[in-house]
Amino acid sequence: MSTLTPYAQAHAGFGASWYENHGERLQAAAAIPSMRRRLPADPGGLAAQRRLVDALCEPGRLGKEPVRVIETHISFVLLTGSRAYKIKKGVKYPFLDFSTLAARRSFCDAELRLNRRLAPELYLDVVAITGTARAPRIGGTGPVLDYAVRMQEFPQDALLCNVLDRNELTAELVDALAARVAQFHAGAQRSPSASHFGTPAQVRDSALANFAEILPHVTAPSDRVALRALRRWTRREHAAIHGVLEARRHGGAIRECHGDLHLGNIALIDNKVTIFDCIEFNDTMRWIDTMSEVAFTVMDIEHRGRTHLARRFLSTYLERSGDYAGARVLRFYLVYRALVRAKVAMLRASQMPRGRGRDSLVTECSTYVGLATSYVRDSRPMVVVMHGLSGCGKTTVSQILLERTGALRVRTDVERKRLAGLGPEERGVSAPGTRLYAHDATRQTYDHVRACTAAIVQGGFAALVDGAFLARWQRDLFRDLAAAERVPFLIVDCVASVSTLESRVAARACAGKDASDADLGVLAHQSASEEPLTADERRVAVTCNTEIPWGRALCVNAWREAVERIRVPGQSSCP
Repeated sequence: MSTLTPYAQAHAGFGASWYENHGERLQAAAAIPSMRRRLPADPGGLAAQRRLVDALCEPGRLGKEPVRVIETHISFVLLTGSRAYKIKKGVKYPFLDFSTLAARRSFCDAELRLNRRLAPELYLDVVAITGTARAPRIGGTGPVLDYAVRMQEFPQDALLCNVLDRNELTAELVDALAARVAQFHAGAQRSPSASHFGTPAQVRDSALANFAEILPHVTAPSDRVALRALRRWTRREHAAIHGVLEARRHGGAIRECHGDLHLGNIALIDNKVTIFDCIEFNDTMRWIDTMSEVAFTVMDIEHRGRTHLARRFLSTYLERSGDYAGARVLRFYLVYRALVRAKVAMLRASQMPRGRGRDSLVTECSTYVGLATSYVRDSRPMVVVMHGLSGCGKTTVSQILLERTGALRVRTDVERKRLAGLGPEERGVSAPGTRLYAHDATRQTYDHVRACTAAIVQGGFAALVDGAFLARWQRDLFRDLAAAERVPFLIVDCVASVSTLESRVAARACAGKDASDADLGVLAHQSASEEPLTADERRVAVTCNTEIPWGRALCVNAWREAVERIRVPGQSSCP
């Protein structure tokens, strides 16, 4: 089986495959034809670079195996069988400048530094190419002819886009990816408030540029109508979230991200999710709102036909990062990212002769436009609270609900621990009514979760709040929020027999792998102190009998009504 380096696999060929995986990288350019007009006939001595590459490919120079070369519009990648060497072309585009030897060295160093944040095992070092043009060598002394990033190769089938195509992208892998991205963002450098990165004006201009670049090439009347509607929505939505964008910029949401986080830049290596090939050549495309980066991954997975996995990734990321405030700008970035890909597909199509290849790209553009439209059309804000004793299956049911409906979940168990400085699975055991579970701590938890829920609803999403909600004041807090936001309110009441509750709680406490700290003592306390749903609350509630064995039968029968009520929120009562 052939192997490719991270860069080579993602940039295999200056054609459809490269653009399919890396179209986002062209967003800073006005249009491909204008880029070509600005490119000198032989910038940075490309002919000399090609001769250098040919010489490096001669037998024995880079090892015993034959060398394979992949050329893109910005690099030469030399594959040796175990290592890969990426040489940056001496080119200059509106979004990058590799035209001098010093610049190429600088960007090689930047690529190594940036990608080692996420894949240190793949990015080995930067090497000088010395010797003579006819007899070059890696390293050594003497004048430097050029520089290369030396990398480790890995199998092409390890890419997550290929893993997904084989139906092997499991829920566990998606959770691992989301956790890795959240961890990466938490440690990423923050942009200073005084920086120009991520300003509302910059975000607006980037979004509106998509329409200016794509509309001249679109001929299908339905797509033109959709794009004009999306442009109007983009302007309105940007005006509505202007203050939120500014607050996030000052609050540290603009960070040195990856910049190109789709499944073609993520691999499963040694059973570990590995993210590689970030953008090193354009600061503006890398210093972005973390929610813009997350939106790209969500959109990419959804466009590949795995909506439930996209929703799971998003939910897990939010749970790990705690950035529920980002829900307020998420829809804007989902639309923006989909239209970037639509633009790239149409720009590619505009350069091709009539035929199947061009028609396929036009269709691809339409699918992205349709996806962007769905993000606008499917705005269904509402407040949904889970209800029930420990062990009744609330978290399991809510996981199914979020994957089937697109609701964004907040878990009181997780947020209680976040407020206490604990990780989700760290034990915070204390007697009922003390420490983490004292009345003041519980009130603080529910107030905090209410703020998270408000952000989700204001972002146009259904908020799914996973908590026990055994006290009336807790339910009223969120019912009042729904009334204030003028959105529907729904209670999902989960029930099971006492014996089932006790066996589940005991098993979960023994495993110690859940955010819940409940044990049999807590369950007994809950049973004795709970305030049952009133007749008024029953009118806005659906009941899930989780006594049915886990599996498809439960999915189809026990929570069908809850799924439908969330999908069509007008069916639930608005207080």
